[in-house]
Amino acid sequence: MANGHLLTSATDEAQSRTASPEPNADGDVVLELDGVAKRYGSEDVISDLSLSVRDGEILTLLGPSGCGKTTTLRLIAGLEKPNDGAVRLQGTPVADEGRFVPPEERGTGVVFQEFALFPHLTARENVAFGLQEWAEPDREARVSELLELVGLEDHGEDYPDELSGGQQQRIALARSLAPEPEMLLLDEPFSNLDVDLRVEMREEVRRIIKATGVTAVSVTHDQEEALSISDRVAVMNDGDIEQVDTPELVFQQPESRFVAGFLGHASFLSGTVRGEAVDTALGQVPRDSVNGLAHQYDGTDVDLLVRPDDVTAYSAADVDAAADGTVVYRRYLGPTVLYRVELDTGETIECMHNHSDRMDLDERVAVRVTADHELAWFPAGQRDRTPSVAAD
Repeated sequence: MANGHLLTSATDEAQSRTASPEPNADGDVVLELDGVAKRYGSEDVISDLSLSVRDGEILTLLGPSGCGKTTTLRLIAGLEKPNDGAVRLQGTPVADEGRFVPPEERGTGVVFQEFALFPHLTARENVAFGLQEWAEPDREARVSELLELVGLEDHGEDYPDELSGGQQQRIALARSLAPEPEMLLLDEPFSNLDVDLRVEMREEVRRIIKATGVTAVSVTHDQEEALSISDRVAVMNDGDIEQVDTPELVFQQPESRFVAGFLGHASFLSGTVRGEAVDTALGQVPRDSVNGLAHQYDGTDVDLLVRPDDVTAYSAADVDAAADGTVVYRRYLGPTVLYRVELDTGETIECMHNHSDRMDLDERVAVRVTADHELAWFPAGQRDRTPSVAAD
């Protein structure tokens, strides 16, 4: 996915997210995973994983294939039993050393990526499927309420094969919400939709979840989806959680190089802290423009995280400046163009430019750091970031 597209659409959806009621950071904890581990034979899929989800929030488990995110969702749902640790809902253990509550007794709703609608039932009958024990007037009222909520009140008598992919997804969501679950689980909910419909449905699903006030945990490998739909994102890697934070912080202030690289394009610019600045191949970057880089790091070699929108390349001839490197890659993305510049130091930096800014392959360019936010940093050559220390 192009970083410029990720930034644009994720930022737009983040702005719409701020208009919706957000969960209180100190709100009641609905779900707790405490030291959970899952093994298949001799293979550790998840080891010592701990996580909490607060009332009313949407939390997304994000990571590459095989990182353990779907297994984690199945452990929450009760479709798998942990080998170690505990899963608690509303403070009550549903899986630990001496207890295992089956899925149907956990009060969770699940939306699968295949939607799994019953083809022989109408949309209304699908939504009502989990309400068989309700009195008929209450059941009919609940189904009508949900069909209206998902905007399909005129399609209640349609069968699944008469509905579009987006409509099927909304019916699947309504069916999962019908029994008023304590928690909603979504397994790659947009993977079967085409690209344009995914964006539309992300906004719609978030609106519906927020309207009901249900707590939700979603699973995806799509960075843009996670950043746009979530209140918090838990980035997973190799069976563990690397970072849990707001979409803005996991993107702009990642706590490991893995998180930095997985959430879009990431280049690393080496430098040395000297007094009030970091000396780099692209000139000095003010120390107070780097997050948590206190005076105690004076003389330290660091790597600054720069994303394509944090740097700008200029034709050296046009700006009458000494060139820093050579354009070695160009990818046209429509509204934007991604350039890769090989610096004379051997480092590689990616830059995102407006489509009207034209630079040719092999052109010599001057590159400047133009970020308008604090940059993240890592100790030179190390995987993890130095713990934040307030700048003094």
